[in-house]
Amino acid sequence: MPLKTKPRAILFDWDNTLVDSWPVIHDALNATLEAFGQSPWTLDQTRGRVRKSLRNSFPDLFGDRWREAGNVFYERYGAIHVEKLQPLAGAEDMLVTLAEAGIHLSVISNKKGDLLRLEAKHLGWDRFFGAMIGALDANKDKPATEPVDMALAPSGIEKGPGVWIAGDADIDLECAHNAGCTPILVRDQAPKPGELSAHPPARHFFDCDALCKFVINL
Repeated sequence: MPLKTKPRAILFDWDNTLVDSWPVIHDALNATLEAFGQSPWTLDQTRGRVRKSLRNSFPDLFGDRWREAGNVFYERYGAIHVEKLQPLAGAEDMLVTLAEAGIHLSVISNKKGDLLRLEAKHLGWDRFFGAMIGALDANKDKPATEPVDMALAPSGIEKGPGVWIAGDADIDLECAHNAGCTPILVRDQAPKPGELSAHPPARHFFDCDALCKFVINL
């Protein structure tokens, strides 16, 4: 899919697209697994398995006790996430540049909305975004399209190819395809053959700086 014009809007994933959240997620998830008598995961397993929001993933892990497990996860996560929060290289400079270029920026994340907005405020990044939509803010979470509608609402921009959805995971690309938007993969590893064949990206960028330069040069 050729990208020849600047996007009207970019909706970013948050975790591991703009900030490095894997150590925090891994810590809180293992604390929860162990509290419910399950074996902890390796960091690689966490990276490979964590995609969906808690309400869409914990029932498979914890059955009828998934809400109780969610409370354990959020208690641990809330205790450590701000102090361990690390922006990814180039993310802030990218957000400054894209905002100055007049592109509407929002966030759609499967992180619980109040935690998402707290982290953005802590970094001083809330000023960049027209909306920050997290898990439970909409009736459904990614890859459903309801978060996309909420994220675009302040701008008046309609879903379509002029809206880019940028993230590091297959669920972000699936969300973009579902919404009729342009799917953008941002991560430091190239896709493996066939890995993303169900919902392929229009473009892959290895980091925020590469994405920013590409957009500005369109």
